[in-house]
Amino acid sequence: MLAEQLQEVEKRIQDACRHAGRNRSEVTLIAVSKTKPISMLQEAYREGIRVFGENKVQELTDKWEVMPKDIQWHMIGHLQRNKVKYIVDKAEMIHSVDSLRLAETIEKEAEKKHCIVKILIEVNMAEEESKFGLSARETLPLIERISRFPHLQICGLMTIAPFVENAKENRIHFAGLRKLSVDIAAKNIDNVNMDILSMGMTNDYEVAIEEGATMVRVGTGIFGERQYF
Repeated sequence: MLAEQLQEVEKRIQDACRHAGRNRSEVTLIAVSKTKPISMLQEAYREGIRVFGENKVQELTDKWEVMPKDIQWHMIGHLQRNKVKYIVDKAEMIHSVDSLRLAETIEKEAEKKHCIVKILIEVNMAEEESKFGLSARETLPLIERISRFPHLQICGLMTIAPFVENAKENRIHFAGLRKLSVDIAAKNIDNVNMDILSMGMTNDYEVAIEEGATMVRVGTGIFGERQYF
């Protein structure tokens, strides 16, 4: 079942890349494994998945302990400052940096662990009150401040688009994030690059790819519906 779903996701990514005139190698698939048991992650691993995304620090660290060490773990959920110390040396990238205080905490913990942490700035492009993230206009000022932190490396932007019936409705948000990244890249700020656009989930990743996503976060499309207890 999982193998078939993974094949379907891969086919759709390839089709979206072809439609957009892009190379498949430009898009990284992040398998979002939150709430899923180790057995399902192992199955995905056997199918070739090496990039997993988690929403909660405890789940990421628990799975990091038992899964193979060639996996890249991405922290894609909201990150509380008191949990940062547990993942700075385990997460390949933190997608959800949306405040100076959080960035300061990551910097402090990364210095202790003698590591450089790759981060994305989370932008709430649709300005939904229920979502975390900066507004588009707040993004550059924060980036300019964080860029001075020696243990952080700003690699791009992330957004979580609204859940909509018609994925094409989110095109405006994906296009907006891409434009924002281009505008920021043009500033040529030291320690800042805009190579990564993390946008698109199970219901809209094809549209996101058409608008320039370099990372798509797919959970339900690979693992099936989540069971919340």
